[in-house]
Amino acid sequence: MNDLPPDLFSWLSDRLPGKPAITGARRFGTGQSNPTWCLTTGQGALVLRAKPAGDLLPKAHDVAREFRVMQALEQTAVPVPRMYLLARGANPLGRDFYVMEHLDGRIFWDPALPEAPDPAPFYAAMAEVLASLHEVDPAAVGLGDYGRSEGFYARQVALWSRQYASAVSTPDPRMEDLGQWLAEQQIPDAPATVSHGDFRLDNMIFHPEEPRVIGLLDWELSTLGHPMADLAYQVMQWHLPWDGPLRGLGGVDRAALNLPSDADYVARYLAHRNMSQATDLRVWLVLAAYRFAAILAGVGARAAAGNASNPVQGRAYGALVPRVIELAFAIRG
Repeated sequence: MNDLPPDLFSWLSDRLPGKPAITGARRFGTGQSNPTWCLTTGQGALVLRAKPAGDLLPKAHDVAREFRVMQALEQTAVPVPRMYLLARGANPLGRDFYVMEHLDGRIFWDPALPEAPDPAPFYAAMAEVLASLHEVDPAAVGLGDYGRSEGFYARQVALWSRQYASAVSTPDPRMEDLGQWLAEQQIPDAPATVSHGDFRLDNMIFHPEEPRVIGLLDWELSTLGHPMADLAYQVMQWHLPWDGPLRGLGGVDRAALNLPSDADYVARYLAHRNMSQATDLRVWLVLAAYRFAAILAGVGARAAAGNASNPVQGRAYGALVPRVIELAFAIRG
């Protein structure tokens, strides 16, 4: 589907490197964050990613931050697409967007990886990418001011409490309980790392034939933070139901499919970083579930307001908030 304004193509051609002639656009139908299109040009495909239209939650969908962090990471071991153009202010689309390299590879939506004869190497590659990201010195790549390095845990609890409150008209008392419990935990700071914020299988593009990540995408929630936040967020999601839109591994016999256990995956990540243990992981896991519930509530709210990239899927996600809350309580014990 091409729902871009007709004059955008010539506007882009004049500003992109090499001035490629853009002949068409196709909107990707998946995803619930920033709407994204594949642009057809005589020099190969490009990708345009934009801020959604309509009223948005505070600080949400900042595509300029996505552009900045991926551009900065191009010089590191973290696999990211090349950034070509950031458009802010007046433009034919009427909102902020950026254009980046189109990567030819595979995106896997099912974390059980039924397409792979052996899924273990893919998860090993994921652990290595996450470790590589957390080994980047933010200041060395121009991201020293990408976020506040102190008080990350407390600020995350406060942020997602506010985001959840902004998304719902009647808060779930269990979310308020979780928010209070999380606020009571004392988590010390760690040296700041670049935090992806939504590190999961379907936000990566793998090589067409190898179990190797060639692109880590969707940096909308990235900041400077505590490395355990990314690690816990990925591990938490594996406990979501497999037989539903949340794409977890709940109910899957991981050992039978040669999928890593939580402990095995964490150990591989730690080994890549020469670390001995993951501190306060249970608290970070609860925060990950709390945060995810707030995100899903926001997706549901956007769908109800008519601003979701995929309204039907958005409403389905919003309806799953109670299940994520239950997972948070199960982890907390």
